Amino acid sequence: MYGIHDEFPQLPGLRYLNHAAVAPWPRRAVLAVNRFAEQNARCGARDYADWLVVESRLRERLQRLLNAPSSADIALVKNTSEALSFVAFGLDWQAGDQVLISDEEFPSNRVVWEALKPLGVEVRQVNLQQGDAEANLLDACGPRTRLMSISAVQYASGLRLDLQRLGDGCRQRGVMFCVDAIQQLGALPFDAQACQCAFAMADGHKWLLGPEGLGAFYCRSDLCEQLKLHEYGWHMLEDTGDFQRQEWHIARSARRFECGSPNMLGAMALEASLSLLEEVGLVEVGKALQERVQWLLDGLARIPGVSLHSPREPGRRAGIVTFSLAGWDNRVLFQRLRDEQVICAQRGGGIRLSPHFYSEARVIEETLQVLHQLATG
Repeated sequence: MYGIHDEFPQLPGLRYLNHAAVAPWPRRAVLAVNRFAEQNARCGARDYADWLVVESRLRERLQRLLNAPSSADIALVKNTSEALSFVAFGLDWQAGDQVLISDEEFPSNRVVWEALKPLGVEVRQVNLQQGDAEANLLDACGPRTRLMSISAVQYASGLRLDLQRLGDGCRQRGVMFCVDAIQQLGALPFDAQACQCAFAMADGHKWLLGPEGLGAFYCRSDLCEQLKLHEYGWHMLEDTGDFQRQEWHIARSARRFECGSPNMLGAMALEASLSLLEEVGLVEVGKALQERVQWLLDGLARIPGVSLHSPREPGRRAGIVTFSLAGWDNRVLFQRLRDEQVICAQRGGGIRLSPHFYSEARVIEETLQVLHQLATG
């Protein structure tokens, strides 16, 4: 039996701190894809029934990860943007309706709402950095506010919001609550029921350690049939295997959002990756990640010229640490770090580092040494 670090046999010298963008797959996901490809080459779809078992297991793992009431509340989608689009263009908007977002959102959680402008929907952006972020959002809710859509963790600053407080406030105000969970799901525990969200979505290629092109969409069961559909096909029917049936009915479950053939290759990989997260446990994953973030914060504080753009308070952070270095253009610094095999991202006016629970101390220590050398010349 191999250990956690054997799951990530990364190249010698590689310092991978980019899980907030695209994460490496664990070994078990690679093996699952290899087995699937070999089976497909040898047998084609002879064992398709077995593939469906894996897909069903994936839905169950996602249900537990999101703490959704049922796996029937989970749709498998291409990505976060697709799920947000299902909500934005599924609701019955009226001219004058208002959507609240923050002023730090990734384009996926901004553009989709701004695309509703022809319907008379107003998008209001709320500042998160001045004062109480949650109070700012809730105070911005007015009589025309129909929905609040917020990232659980902001992609650039790494600011983590109190979702339960926001969910409570939205419920009290009669506002639907939509959570882009991509920067929290797989990094820290997430609870769709506790935060009372109407919708939540996340892609699998970041903290979930899966491939691009497959994610999860949680739709609260009482809202499922309220979202108008714009895509139709065989897979989203209640009687999905009865191809001769002339009368058809849309699935009562969230499968109604899956119009066509599933991404079985992605399902094999993501199901395997989630099995690792479940074995470790999201509470333990979160503790280990917070420990590594603290190492980064402590080390950056000792480097001359570093300005931190991310929260220091444990309750306000997940896995993102963004900083800038005096005297360095961010583009140049990013390239120098990449030359040193520090894999990170340029975001939010700085350099974004994002370890995961398994990141070795060596990776963090060597990254800090490189930055100290660059700072002191």
